[in-house]
Amino acid sequence: MRALVVSDGEHYPPVVRDALAALPYEVVGLWLAGGSEKLRGGEDYGVPVVDSLEAAIAELEPELVVDLSDEPVLGPRERLRIASRVLALGLPYEGPDFRFDPQTFAPFPRPALSVVGTGKRVGKTAVTGHLARLLARDRDVVVVAMGRGGPPAPELAEVEPTLEALVELSRAGGHAASDYLETAALAGVVTIGCRRAGGGLAGATGESNVLAGAALAAEREPDLVIFDGSGAAIPPVETDARILVTSTSQREVATEYLNAYRILVSDLVIVTGGLDEELVEAIHAVKEVPVVPVELRPRPAAPVIGRRVAYFSTAPAVAHEAIERHLREELGAEVVLVSGNLARREALRAELARVDAEVYLVEIKAAAIDVVAEAALARGVEVVFADNELVPVGVLDLDTELVRLADQAIAREAVAP
Repeated sequence: MRALVVSDGEHYPPVVRDALAALPYEVVGLWLAGGSEKLRGGEDYGVPVVDSLEAAIAELEPELVVDLSDEPVLGPRERLRIASRVLALGLPYEGPDFRFDPQTFAPFPRPALSVVGTGKRVGKTAVTGHLARLLARDRDVVVVAMGRGGPPAPELAEVEPTLEALVELSRAGGHAASDYLETAALAGVVTIGCRRAGGGLAGATGESNVLAGAALAAEREPDLVIFDGSGAAIPPVETDARILVTSTSQREVATEYLNAYRILVSDLVIVTGGLDEELVEAIHAVKEVPVVPVELRPRPAAPVIGRRVAYFSTAPAVAHEAIERHLREELGAEVVLVSGNLARREALRAELARVDAEVYLVEIKAAAIDVVAEAALARGVEVVFADNELVPVGVLDLDTELVRLADQAIAREAVAP
């Protein structure tokens, strides 16, 4: 195999030269990532020395990148940034005790977008729902949703599931709050539910039935398919563009580790949690990609004006005050509780035991059906589902950016041979 090698000037050149000769690869070039302690000038490494990692990969066409560098030039943070750059170019990246391989994406015959995240609870499903509703206004749209609680075989949701249907599914042992059911219920588009187990550092899935779900979507010949990721896992399907969702709550990791790879392979980044200029700058330091900060606001599926409402979500505590204000001032509800405990059943049951409300306003997530809906049915309390409205707070217009990506995907399909 043809290899491009990474080293640094903290290594004595004869040592590097001998190490290159010992590698079981055809070394086509050497990139010195920095450092000068062991360099005197005019060093001969026996292979061409290149100035740019990306340019060398394009020109020399290696089949993998081998890292023979070390501290202090490249520490863990810097190495993972290089790993992200190499993986984004489709090459493996390996060193003395590690190896990262790029994810394999299966070809897909229809125009498609994917929505992926830097982790769980960043608002990815809200973005998918918003995107689906927006594009379904004048297009035939199908969503393929991947989740850790999806069905054993891809499942088609052609009609919006009702509360009764979700409760029945939950009582039968199914995960009635899976992302595909949330999207089907609140976006009103045809949705295909899939499952996955495991996720790699760069987003590859362990086991999944997404390819079977993709085939089911393609059979319907829609204008556009949206692939919804799961947590930080990326659907294993090649799409025309990728939308990355991160959050101000993840500002410490949003551009670190292999999240830099996720930025590099994306065409738009949506940051939930409001405007964070430092985070936007950090994203742009990885890639000059459009970044749209947004705030999330509850969007009930039915009016709650004048109703005594308990709101159940997975929102962090820092967002509860803004959520309560929105429900009260913008939607006219009398708010008796804002809970972020949908993923914590014990705390959720304790809240339900003491709350007095005539409406449970609930996100379709985690324990929404098996705990909240069941409590509502037992007490005669009305259940209203809610998703999250995206409120842009930056310069860019979110819908314009989303439609642009969709139009480009459909246009590429129109001119494809």
